[in-house]
Amino acid sequence: MKYDMRKYIFLLLFMTVTMAQAQTVKFGYLSYDAALKSMPAYAAAQKDLETFRQQCQAELQRSEMEFSQKYEDFLEGQRDFAPSILRKRQAELVEMMQKNTAFKEEVARLEKQAEQDAIAPLKDRLQRALSRIGQERGYAFILNTDANAVPYINTEFGENLNEIVINYLK
Repeated sequence: MKYDMRKYIFLLLFMTVTMAQAQTVKFGYLSYDAALKSMPAYAAAQKDLETFRQQCQAELQRSEMEFSQKYEDFLEGQRDFAPSILRKRQAELVEMMQKNTAFKEEVARLEKQAEQDAIAPLKDRLQRALSRIGQERGYAFILNTDANAVPYINTEFGENLNEIVINYLK
């Protein structure tokens, strides 16, 4: 009987300590994307990326126009071409089309890499800011609320950090 009583007292004590600790856990939450987009350097990075995209699109259009012109020339003259010239022109068109396709793929890869390279230092700065804010305010963790990842937050235990982080990053 004494053993059972000790077990219940220990369990009660353990639950009390656990509940007390659970109530002292503090955390922060924010929209990571909103914080990232609030950074002054973000707008500059997006502008540079847009300029790069426009340059790539202009080159793609030029390349497509060149192909279209050669194709039209081929269609207009195909009846008059000797068989060897016809095969040569067809091979040129196929080669141009393959090069255009490869270039489109390369442009997509370059655009993606340019975006990652432009945003990486901003994400690093944001991460350092979140770490510092989390340590200064004594948070156990900071949640990212983007994409409805956290559908419910009890604001008694958590603090909305959107404004704090945005002001910190300015």
